[in-house]
Amino acid sequence: MIDPEARRAFILANTRLQAPPHTPELRLHLADEVTPIWRMTEDELGAIGLPPPFWAFAWAGGQALARYLLDQPEAAAGLDAVDFATGSGIVAIAAAKAGAASVLAADIDPFCAAAVALNALANGVRLHFTDADLLDAAPPAADLILAGDICYEQPLAGQVMGWLAAARAAGTRVLIGDPGRSYFPKSGLARLAEYRVPTTRELEDSEVKRTAVWALP
Repeated sequence: MIDPEARRAFILANTRLQAPPHTPELRLHLADEVTPIWRMTEDELGAIGLPPPFWAFAWAGGQALARYLLDQPEAAAGLDAVDFATGSGIVAIAAAKAGAASVLAADIDPFCAAAVALNALANGVRLHFTDADLLDAAPPAADLILAGDICYEQPLAGQVMGWLAAARAAGTRVLIGDPGRSYFPKSGLARLAEYRVPTTRELEDSEVKRTAVWALP
């Protein structure tokens, strides 16, 4: 078990506070390169089998969804929101900036609590955090569930989309950011916006990803 303070120190030592290219008004503790931090996550902390440090990067789907919330604050203003698989917390921070009444950032990665806390502090917002696996239970009673970059592997994508569909059936609004991942559904969603999100070939297959924000109707 890695001490929470050690996680915080690791993040501060191996990331840099910077603006994601598609949301320049936000500041996040992000890694400049992919391979070194992937290796250091295991080597320096001596914890073999830790999940990849997704929290250290601003992925295209999250950037697009955050951009949408910042440009369309009425989509979150006054609502109780949940950011599923929050990673760095970029979408949760954008929801808070948009005026959400409360924001719960959720991720099972043990480093995310520290990453989200640091990033929330850097942006002057207040977030709640849980490391519970939300997929183990019915969707929470929230007004809005946000999810970026959730369809990168199967069968997880199918499980998550089913869970989100259950949330929508219960009356929760669901917004998803996705750059056309292989397992993203090809139908059954309403496209709200599309962006060209700058990224890196270390993370993606191109330096700019066409990325859309979708709603479950």
